[in-house]
Amino acid sequence: MTLDDIDRRLLAALQQDASESLEKLGERIGVSRNACWNRVRKLEEAGILKARVALVEPAEVNLGLSVFISVRTNEHDPEWSEIFARETSAIPEIQGVYRTSGDLDYLIRARVPDVAAYDTLYQRLIRKIRLADVSASFVIQEIKETTVLPLNYAE
Repeated sequence: MTLDDIDRRLLAALQQDASESLEKLGERIGVSRNACWNRVRKLEEAGILKARVALVEPAEVNLGLSVFISVRTNEHDPEWSEIFARETSAIPEIQGVYRTSGDLDYLIRARVPDVAAYDTLYQRLIRKIRLADVSASFVIQEIKETTVLPLNYAE
């Protein structure tokens, strides 16, 4: 699907506030309510618009500590990769898992209440998955965290 300027404005508006009514969204981007709904539906069908969700303030639900977990492994076979993906996906505190280039094999992003909860998470990981090396970096200050994607690259 090729995106036009209206699609980009619609995606930008939805990334800011997906709870806005179709009438208000349409007004903001310069189309009717029905045209707005049709575009939202097409963006969803094309897989460009994945979900419309509410963002929760982590500290307000006792998840004030953000941690990046660096993982190295000696295992690189498909079976191990499947186990790693399945087990990390099943842990709710883990928000993101990324296979990387360079010195690390994987980078995991997680939210926990405190260091003790991180240790519990760490123990769960090493019980379920063979890992060669694990290290954690605790976030001291969040300078920028966003779910908003830049749309100037969209075609």
